[in-house]
Formats: sequence, structure tokens, C-alpha cells
Amino acid sequence: QVQLVESGGGMVQAGDSLRLSCVASVSSGRPFGSYAVTWFRQAPGKERDFVGSINYRGDDRYYADPVKGRFTISRDHAKNTVYLQMNNLQSEDTAKYYCKARRLFYDYWGQGTQVTVSS
Repeated sequence: QVQLVESGGGMVQAGDSLRLSCVASVSSGRPFGSYAVTWFRQAPGKERDFVGSINYRGDDRYYADPVKGRFTISRDHAKNTVYLQMNNLQSEDTAKYYCKARRLFYDYWGQGTQVTVSS
């Protein structure tokens, strides 16, 4: 079992930066370092959208077009943590951000952290 807790959200102005964290607690099974992690976001009234992902080793990343060049995903295996560095935030980035850990057929989600960007 893997429990994920996101943090680092808040209210910022356009052009500001935030770093979100996704911290994992593993109670059984494989270590968190064997999971790929994906960040999603969901704005009010909209579907949950893919933001970016990182593989289990941390050496392969993908990003959605709207965030390319502004957002960066990284992971610290020693801390069981995946980060989402968000720079030059814009109002359209306002959403609740979720991380998901996946290994084989198992998916684990966090509860999300709210990011609000005012223009």
C-alpha cells in the first residue's frame, strides 16, 4: 500500500513560482522508487488533465504542452518524494493538483493541493 500526500499549493500572483511535493508512505510491497509518478490537475467544472510524469528511475519525463518549459518534475528517492516545480504561473494554471503513483496494475492517488493564480 502506498499513501500519497501533496503539499506546497497556495495563492500566488501571475509570474510567481511554486513547488509542489508528493510524499509517499509505503506500508507494504515494493519501494516507492519502483513507481512512476504522474501529476494531474483539475480546474472547477473541468476534467482532470495530465500535467507531467516521471519514470521510476527519474531519468525520463513527459509534460503536457501547456506547461512545457515552465514546469519541471523531479524526484528524491531518499525522501520518497516527487516534486513539481512550477515557474511563471498563469491564471490558467489555477487548479487542484494531484499526484498518482503507478506500478504494474496498481494506482495510488493523493488528495490534492490547491493552486490559485491571480492575474
